[in-house]
Amino acid sequence: MSTVREFSTLESCPRLLRILLLCLLPLLLAEIVVADERQYPETVPRVDLDRYVGTWYEIARLPNSFQRQCSGNVTADYRRLDDGNIGVVNRCIDKNGALDEAHGVARVVDKSTNAKLEVSFVSIFGWRLFWGDYWILYLDDDYTHVVVGTRNRRYAWILARAPTLSAPARDRCRRILQRAGYDPDELIDTRQTQ
Repeated sequence: MSTVREFSTLESCPRLLRILLLCLLPLLLAEIVVADERQYPETVPRVDLDRYVGTWYEIARLPNSFQRQCSGNVTADYRRLDDGNIGVVNRCIDKNGALDEAHGVARVVDKSTNAKLEVSFVSIFGWRLFWGDYWILYLDDDYTHVVVGTRNRRYAWILARAPTLSAPARDRCRRILQRAGYDPDELIDTRQTQ
């Protein structure tokens, strides 16, 4: 009889283990998600969107496919929309010397800081598709230059209110990108002739 009990106890142990694992699985998955979020680049603590809107000149960027045609004079114009979102117009001169424009919308994802936004340049019948990260990693106190990136560190930009940026400010932006896990040596300087 004790053999049967031992056998029964051994059989129930894997079942108990399965139940325990099922109970712990959500906690383990939550820890993985939290650990993954800790590895995202850190954003600035607060952005005043009314001060942020306006024209920004691209100083440098990580290479990307959607700006491949741009040869210089890259700008981004942001304006507040009635619905609380931000209208976006990106412009550049393409390799043939023609003006290229992309119109989009940005929306705030983290309303406690306004530092995490998403941008979409694709609209079908008024529906916005394919939102991409626009995270403000650094913003000068005077809102004269900014470092923007994405959570996956695939894209990054250095923008300024003027077509040029001082060497010390550029170096600071490069250091910020490096500390955030980007490779600043991959940055492409943007030709501005405006």
